[in-house]
Amino acid sequence: MTTESPTAGEDRSVLGRAAPPPPLSVRYGDEPEHVADGWRGDERAAGRPLLLLLHGGFWRPEYDRVHTRPMAAALSRSGWSVASVEYRRRPGDPRATLDDVRAALARLPRLLAGEGAAFDGSVLTVGHSAGGHLALWAAATAAPPGLVGTLALAPVCELAMAHELGLDEGAVEDFLGGPPGEAAEVDPARLPAPGTPVHIVHGTHDIRVPLALSEAYVAAHPAARLLRVPGTGHFELIDPLSGAWPVVTEALTGLIPALRRDATGAGTGTG
Repeated sequence: MTTESPTAGEDRSVLGRAAPPPPLSVRYGDEPEHVADGWRGDERAAGRPLLLLLHGGFWRPEYDRVHTRPMAAALSRSGWSVASVEYRRRPGDPRATLDDVRAALARLPRLLAGEGAAFDGSVLTVGHSAGGHLALWAAATAAPPGLVGTLALAPVCELAMAHELGLDEGAVEDFLGGPPGEAAEVDPARLPAPGTPVHIVHGTHDIRVPLALSEAYVAAHPAARLLRVPGTGHFELIDPLSGAWPVVTEALTGLIPALRRDATGAGTGTG
């Protein structure tokens, strides 16, 4: 008799899907990881923010930005200039990761503009999973100039709960170098609310990062907007071929009032 793995039903196809290499590669510092892949948007990008994309992987060194290429390419085709950010992932050294995110968000807009990536001078951060944690942390503590909003996809946004649940076999403790009890300064749910809008998209069937984490974040920061995607798991949110993708793009454009009006004819949205 065999027992099916709890992850056997996950749609992980996007992780191994081939995608064209990025048109741009931009360095924002001296470390090997201080690099971002870049995509120039079409003529629509000039009137939109630059998207700074932070990948997931539970802050572990074996997961890098490459798996975001299908997502970044799709966003570029939809009229956005995009930078997919790499950062140091060293177990027990969260400061290296956080310092890199701060530096990348501060420097990349200028560097991408110098490479001909059109945008309106503002920035949106988009983060998935552990990258969602980093995006929400940055919005609360290290917001780059011009930040106008944050889109967090299935974010690890409540570190105490993630630790209690033992997500990814102790990922939070591995990242921090210890339990999160004294780490309020890196826990988005315990930090002050960001001063710019936050949209969170989370699948109801996510077994990697349970929906309860995002619900706890919104309970702490009621101004954040949570969109629950029924029947959806963890990886569909970064998969342009998934049924969840339209919800992701709606949440993204909903952060920009002008784009929301263009899409709907009025400045309305759903909660």
